[in-house]
Amino acid sequence: MPARGRRRIAVLGAGAWGTALAVQAARAGNGVGLWARDAGRATAMAETRQNATYLPGVQLSPAIEVTADPAAALADALFVLVAVPAQFLRPVLAALPDTGAPLIACAKGVERGTLRFPLEVMAEVRPGRPTAVLSGPNFAHEIAKGLPAAAVLASQDGGLRQVAGDLLGTAGFRIYGGDDPMGVQVGGAAKNVISIAAGAVIGAGLGENARAAMVTRGLAELSRLTVALGGRAETAAGLSGLGDLLLTTTGPGSRNTSLGVELARGASLEDAMASRVGVAEGVETAPAIVARAAEAGVELPICAAVAELLAGRMSVGDAMGRLLARPRRDE
Repeated sequence: MPARGRRRIAVLGAGAWGTALAVQAARAGNGVGLWARDAGRATAMAETRQNATYLPGVQLSPAIEVTADPAAALADALFVLVAVPAQFLRPVLAALPDTGAPLIACAKGVERGTLRFPLEVMAEVRPGRPTAVLSGPNFAHEIAKGLPAAAVLASQDGGLRQVAGDLLGTAGFRIYGGDDPMGVQVGGAAKNVISIAAGAVIGAGLGENARAAMVTRGLAELSRLTVALGGRAETAAGLSGLGDLLLTTTGPGSRNTSLGVELARGASLEDAMASRVGVAEGVETAPAIVARAAEAGVELPICAAVAELLAGRMSVGDAMGRLLARPRRDE
């Protein structure tokens, strides 16, 4: 790890989450290099000191340098918060300069095709680099406003956990360390898929009892996969599992839950996605996480039903019927 005296953090990705992380990093007393892929957006953000597209109304600190030049964003960074969507992580990392700085995955999902989680992609593209994953029940707009929140920073590298947690955390953003990065990644990926199912329940008018049952059984799926992939069951009960699942399936700002609501009310996936500004990671993650689970010998009925729904092979009613018709067994 570099010496702690260097107080500069890089953030890759200027969407809502990347911008919120840049705001939080600056709030914690760091200089920040925020990289935006689109040069026009970078210029607009640098001039207006706002991200009008993804995080309107939030002022960017003078400590945040917004740039489309990756070398400028990464220069002298103690570590890099990688906040690009999971499906674009590999090409972005491959195209950017390799400064040797530790990488912290801040996106949630499973890569289509390879079925890799973010840290696995990082290990392939930047082998030997210290890595960590930051996750938890965090809506970007609330983090940017400084509202109280907590997250978990998981890594096998204890030094990276300590330094990154110290430099990024504040009294209003409490960061817990963790040594189960796989469990944290499974929670972040699976909760987005389960949230689509929870939204579909509400959109179909099936009630809060049904949503509670869906979320609870979804947590069981998340926990099974965590353990099968080498994580710990208690991680699934923590901030990155249960905590994030509760927020995403009940919070009005959830992109995945609102997508499920729209689908249940008759919108096509294409129309529902076209009307959105941010990314609903559960759409790409659903078939990938089901396939990864199958490789591990784990059945994910809810996630599988969501994958079928998104592929247009099953209606919301059919999906609910299939789940309800499953053989009864002990919990």
